[in-house]
Amino acid sequence: MANVAVYNMEGKEVGKLELNDAIFGVEVNEHLVHMAVLQQLANNRQGTQKAKTRSEVSGGGRKPWRQKGTGHARQGSTRAPQWTHGGVVFAPVPRDYSFKLNKKEKRAALKSALTSRVAENKFVVVDELKLDEIKTKKFVEVLGNLKVEKALVVLNDMDVNVIASAKNIPTVKTAQTNEINVFDILKYDTVVVTKDAVKTIEEVYA
Repeated sequence: MANVAVYNMEGKEVGKLELNDAIFGVEVNEHLVHMAVLQQLANNRQGTQKAKTRSEVSGGGRKPWRQKGTGHARQGSTRAPQWTHGGVVFAPVPRDYSFKLNKKEKRAALKSALTSRVAENKFVVVDELKLDEIKTKKFVEVLGNLKVEKALVVLNDMDVNVIASAKNIPTVKTAQTNEINVFDILKYDTVVVTKDAVKTIEEVYA
């Protein structure tokens, strides 16, 4: 099992934590990680883009000139795609881009993402994250003590002070253990997790 250092909010090492290899020490499956990211991005797409085809644009009811004898190329409508104000050839229409991954595939992708962060020493465990008040400056100090900048901060419970303090920092996102996903784990350089959150993740995903 992998051992990681546990830090306090001052950035000092206060102990060690043994991670469960079933979650933090699996063989990384890059294909599943890629598919999980693709799925999240696809599912977030609105799919509301729309353009008009030649049958939907206004006008163009009659043939602009007779078929033969004018010297022009034959034309059937002034709303064909090659005309100004004509329709779009293969116009986009509203559609659903989402697709599904099996539960086992999702879980394996998440474990792979967590394992990669541990292997790269970008998985920082803190004994606790508690703030007496909503103070962004204080939270920035904590991140500075831990020597992290762009971070996904995983909390075990809904701590309003911590969440609100981190809200105005553009390089930080907070999430609870039931909200973590592959995209966020890979998007942020470092994953900062409380000890309690690690235990919950191990209980849920083991």
